[in-house]
Amino acid sequence: MRLSTCILPVHRWHEGGRERWTRAEELGFHAAYTYDHLSWRVPFRDGPWFGAVPTLTAAAGVTSRLRLGTLVTSPNFRHPVTLAKELLTLDDVSGGRVTLGVGAGGTGFDATALGQEPWTPRERADRFAEFVTLLDQLLTGDATTYRGTYYSAHEARNIPGCVQRPRLPFAVAATGPRGLRLAARHGQAWVTTGDPKVVAAPDATPQASLAAVERQVARLGETCAEEGRDPADLHRIMLVGFTPDPLLDSVDAFVDFAGRHAAAGIDEIVLHWPIPGTRFEADPDVFARIATEAPAQL
Repeated sequence: MRLSTCILPVHRWHEGGRERWTRAEELGFHAAYTYDHLSWRVPFRDGPWFGAVPTLTAAAGVTSRLRLGTLVTSPNFRHPVTLAKELLTLDDVSGGRVTLGVGAGGTGFDATALGQEPWTPRERADRFAEFVTLLDQLLTGDATTYRGTYYSAHEARNIPGCVQRPRLPFAVAATGPRGLRLAARHGQAWVTTGDPKVVAAPDATPQASLAAVERQVARLGETCAEEGRDPADLHRIMLVGFTPDPLLDSVDAFVDFAGRHAAAGIDEIVLHWPIPGTRFEADPDVFARIATEAPAQL
């Protein structure tokens, strides 16, 4: 079981931002991720919010062992050609420590920030499929020409390529059939936050949430089999903070949660860095103890 953290980009770099990334490495986290949005939901929407790639580039300069990544990047305001160049550069600056978390994106927040009309669910899924497919080609080839329905590239150069070969790893966030197929075809990892429909129920319980994750992992395995992929080749990541589990109340509570989810097939848990006054509020001392004490118990 790997233990990682997700640091939301809400602090100026010289007013607490830098310290969180260096502290994440000191605490021994496997990786530290950040969201890739232009803004996010209340209470963050009208507050400070910084760009993901510049933040990760700065973090790469003050860390040496910590893996870095996005949870997640989406097509909402990204184009594969320009994103690939930024990712290649970030991978180089970090010495090959970058993982791209990628998802279809939501319907709010930055989905219409560029002035476009909201995409239908079908178009969102179609764009996601093209987005991942083209990114894969861009990051594994020196020059790429591609023409799709939504994205195109003409002799797009990405020399000398990623430090990580054949390219930096993709962690594909998906729960539906089409997204799971993308994970099986292109992913080195799969990402879940649990089942939103289950956890949104008024009578949601930790047991129901765990059962939903077990079903997701089973569907992932079935999809891998259909695609001729060994499910063991895919890491299974869970970004927590959205289920009805009091996992940050104590070290014991977290170890219990992590043990049950490890048995369900999850092999990396990502904890949000505590932010007072939000859904990610947690005792900083307990958070630090979880980071330093829980891995040995798992």
